[in-house]
Amino acid sequence: MQKHLLKKLLIVCILGLLPNSAMAIRIKDLASFDGVRDNQLIGYGLVVGLNGTGDSDQTSFPVQSLVNVLERMGVTVNRSEIKVKNVAAVMVTATLPPFAKQGSKLDVLVSSMGDSKSIAGGTLLMTPLKGADGQVYAVAQGGILTNSFSYGGQAASAQKNHPTAGRVPEGALIERELPNILADRSQLRLNLRQSDFTTASRVAAAINDKFKGGVAFCSDPGTIVLTIPTPFQGRTVEFVAELERLEVQPDTLAKVVLNERTGTIVMGENVRISTVAVSHGNLTLFIKETPKVSQPQPLSTGQTVVVPRTSVSVTESPGGLAVLRQGAEIGEVVRALNALGVTPRDLIGIMQAIKAAGALQAELTVI
Repeated sequence: MQKHLLKKLLIVCILGLLPNSAMAIRIKDLASFDGVRDNQLIGYGLVVGLNGTGDSDQTSFPVQSLVNVLERMGVTVNRSEIKVKNVAAVMVTATLPPFAKQGSKLDVLVSSMGDSKSIAGGTLLMTPLKGADGQVYAVAQGGILTNSFSYGGQAASAQKNHPTAGRVPEGALIERELPNILADRSQLRLNLRQSDFTTASRVAAAINDKFKGGVAFCSDPGTIVLTIPTPFQGRTVEFVAELERLEVQPDTLAKVVLNERTGTIVMGENVRISTVAVSHGNLTLFIKETPKVSQPQPLSTGQTVVVPRTSVSVTESPGGLAVLRQGAEIGEVVRALNALGVTPRDLIGIMQAIKAAGALQAELTVI
């Protein structure tokens, strides 16, 4: 038994001597390269094949679009004679990832624009998807999946999920590629997702230590400029792969976030509190109305009246007084306030009062 206990103590001591690397995060998760980003695409299209749940006659642009489609196919029709309920006008959106190649497929989101009741079971006709520059980067077409239904009559209806929006999995084909922004470059820019002086300095130091030279320097708290080392000239992908695997411990602000609507409280690791005393007590007021009817005797000249009766009781729970010492960590603060029996909503008011007293050494944000 003693041997087993000694073994446990030895493991604890060894773990205590190990460096605190549990919080180290890959550079890949902390930053992204300048220009390597997604691009949004959008297009206008038609969904056909609906079971009478398309746009009504009051929505004119789906009919006009249908006429234009038929005319491009060599079918001449009179717009005033077209009355269909199985066609719906939709907006089609997609996200074009960086380095996507021609012929690759994308998922698209299809959303109704008119007064269609449901686009479930419909088919999206060929729709060009354009970027912010007006160029066509993909073409979408295919069957729509909504995972929903909507049925009903004059007196009742049933609906599941949202029937006027759906997806076409791998429904778009990429027709135009984005330029490769990493090709033939001697310098790269690494942008931190959260700007911070300390984190940027640690990232630059980790990169210089890995590649044995002045490869990286901080131009501002959110940007690290990288010079591609000579051994990696013309091998940018290998250099980026080596760099992204490096681990850095990011620094965070001391911050407390309060959500008064939901009672949610989030406190950062570095939150500290100066010496302060906190008292908390609840006052509960019960008011109960028990009216009594006063009825006169038979054959008398009195009137039947309602006599109000109100009972009031007040209960005040004893409030404790907790002293939070200077430099107390977040765990000690929570334990001390829990000892007072405070609820999350009460804790919001307490934290605001501590901040007003100047004892909270952190940024307080109320959302």
